[in-house]
Amino acid sequence: MQSTWTGGAAALLTIDLKALCVNYRAIARQVAPAQAAAVVKADAYGLGADRVAPALAAAGCRNFFVAHLSEAVALRPLLPEDARLFILNGLMPGAEDLCAEAGAIPVLNGLDQARAWVALCKARGQRLPAVLQVDSGMSRLGLAAADIDTLLREIDLERDFDLTLVMSHLACGDEPEHDANPDQLARFEALTARLPRAPRSFANSGGSFLTPAFGFDLVRPGVSLYGVAPHAGLPSPIQPVVRLEARIIQVRSIPAGQGVGYGLTYAPDKPARIATIGVGYADGWPRHLSNRGAAYYGNTRLPIAGRVSMDSMTLDVTALPEGTLTYGDTVELIGPHQPLEAVAADAGTIAYEILTSLGHRYARVWIGE
Repeated sequence: MQSTWTGGAAALLTIDLKALCVNYRAIARQVAPAQAAAVVKADAYGLGADRVAPALAAAGCRNFFVAHLSEAVALRPLLPEDARLFILNGLMPGAEDLCAEAGAIPVLNGLDQARAWVALCKARGQRLPAVLQVDSGMSRLGLAAADIDTLLREIDLERDFDLTLVMSHLACGDEPEHDANPDQLARFEALTARLPRAPRSFANSGGSFLTPAFGFDLVRPGVSLYGVAPHAGLPSPIQPVVRLEARIIQVRSIPAGQGVGYGLTYAPDKPARIATIGVGYADGWPRHLSNRGAAYYGNTRLPIAGRVSMDSMTLDVTALPEGTLTYGDTVELIGPHQPLEAVAADAGTIAYEILTSLGHRYARVWIGE
């Protein structure tokens, strides 16, 4: 099949914004009456926050989570005035003024961040909004029980700033039967009971599809917006969002025993045909897929033959009739025959890493805007 895009790119990444919005609405229906936010950190998981966030806003989303202040500053002009931008990592020292000017809302993950935000509010004479994160058992970010004791002694949470939300994060939300989920839920409820009444947020993508007890007031789906099912192997309303196709640079025939690629780690035991495509680990295609991953042409699996190189990799296309593939034809790397989860499983990683690593040398097309 000849390629359907023009220009010099060796591969095409197609991003379906309609499917993205379908996924958002499916999650919103699942968690109602809680609201659904959207996590658009890391450039919307590598898919282009400048396209993704406005599309989600058009679908009705008004709460967006990023990791860093710089991400919030970049997105603020692209979103409706009533949209809220939350910064999951909170603020680095000295960034409080810039955050306030940007109209972003920091997540206060520890006593130092809380003290700095209160100092800014007092200096400005304003009760600026912020989120408190409590550690319900993940031991990453958030206030532990002892920190809450200190916080309540030092800060008046009803006067010193606007406590917009109290949140925590699930460690095992993608494993619905994991014992940690109800344990974290109980801890979260106990910790938030010690704080002034405020909206609460606990569930991520996986948590959004647990029992309604995890929904609280606001859920924060991330990877499921981008096409990854929240619970592997279970029915899901989530639709694929990305497709990646690569062009053939060259097809060659080799004799039995001829090594292929760096280290000559692939040597077929009979004559074979080898196709080279212009995608490699510099494009986010994991080197760990060497001799174990694949591409597809229609229903035919084309195994990666040898090591993934920086700018290219080789496929064994012997399973196809000779002449089926030639210079300029395309094969599927992510798509209906090989979803993100399958690529991640072959690479020994998770779909998050595959998504966020997809490179910028691909031609990119957004459809469904």
